[in-house]
Amino acid sequence: MLTLGIDTSNYTTSVCLYNSESGEMLQKKLLLPVKKGEKGLRQSDAVFHHTSRLYPLMKELFADKCAEIDAIGVSEKPRDAEGSYMPCFLVGVNTAESIGAAMKKPVYGFSHQAGHIAAALYSSGRTDLIKEKFIAFHVSGGTSEMLLVTPDSERAFDIKIIGETQDLNCGQAVDRAGVMMGLSFPCGKELETLALKSEKTFNPKVCVKSGNCSLSGLENQCKKMLDCGESHEDIARYCIDFVCKTVEKMTEYAVSEYGDLPLVYAGGVMSNTIIKNRIQSKFNASFAAPEFSCDNAAGIAYLASLKGAADNG
Repeated sequence: MLTLGIDTSNYTTSVCLYNSESGEMLQKKLLLPVKKGEKGLRQSDAVFHHTSRLYPLMKELFADKCAEIDAIGVSEKPRDAEGSYMPCFLVGVNTAESIGAAMKKPVYGFSHQAGHIAAALYSSGRTDLIKEKFIAFHVSGGTSEMLLVTPDSERAFDIKIIGETQDLNCGQAVDRAGVMMGLSFPCGKELETLALKSEKTFNPKVCVKSGNCSLSGLENQCKKMLDCGESHEDIARYCIDFVCKTVEKMTEYAVSEYGDLPLVYAGGVMSNTIIKNRIQSKFNASFAAPEFSCDNAAGIAYLASLKGAADNG
C-alpha cells in the first residue's frame, strides 16, 4: 500500500509518501517564513503560505514516483478533543479531499498530535506500541502535554492529558529566549548550538505540580541573565536545562502515578540532543528521530496505511 500524508501545521508545510511493503518514507517539507525578530505567524498568513507551498512540494514528492497511491491521510485539527481547531489545517484537508475525490481514493483524517505520536513510534522502532498503552510527551511550540495513550480502532489512539503547561509551552519559551538574543524563529536548533558551547550546567528550580508545569519563570530568568551581561551560550544552556528538568520531573510524576509504562517523546523540542541524552540516561525512553520530531506528515501517512489496511480486511 502506498499512502500520501499531508500536514499543514502552523509552521511547516509537509507531505509524505509511505510504502507499507518496503517501509520507505519519503518526506518533503518547508518551514513557513517568519520575519526576523517576530515570534510567530497570524493564522491568515499561515493559510496563505500553506496554499502557495503545497503544490511545489507535491510536484517534488511525485517527481520520481509513478505508482498510484491507495489512500490519503491528513491532519485535520491540532488534537483529538472537542473544539480543537486551527484554520491552517483546512488547507491540507481541502487538498486531501480534492485528491481523494479525483482519484476515488479514501481519505483518512487524524489529529496533528496523533501524527506526531505515530512518527515517534515509527522512527524509534516502537510501532509495536500501536496496540499497547503507553505514555507520550508532545513537546513543541504549540503544545507541551504529557499523555496517556491507549489504542483506538477509529482514531488510532485514545489520548488523555495527564499533565500540561499552565502558561507557556516549552517551544514558546525556547523561541522567546532565542529571539531576545537575536536568533531566527524558530530558535531551537540555534539555541542548542549555543548551549553546546557553554561550559556550565544548571540545576534550576522548576515548577511541576501533579504533572502540570509552569514555564513563565524561564523567560523572566533568561531576560535577567541577558540584562546582566551573561553570555548567550550560558543563557541558552540555562534555557535548555530548565526545559529538560521540567520534562524530567513530569516524567517522574507519570511513572509514580501510572507505573512502568513505555515512554515516548515527540515534538520539535524533543529533538534537542541535550534533553534526549539526559532523559534516556534516567528512563527507558524512546525518542522520535530528529527528522521525525518536528512537524511532519510522516506519522499521518503511516496512520493512513494502518487504517487503509484495516478497512480492506
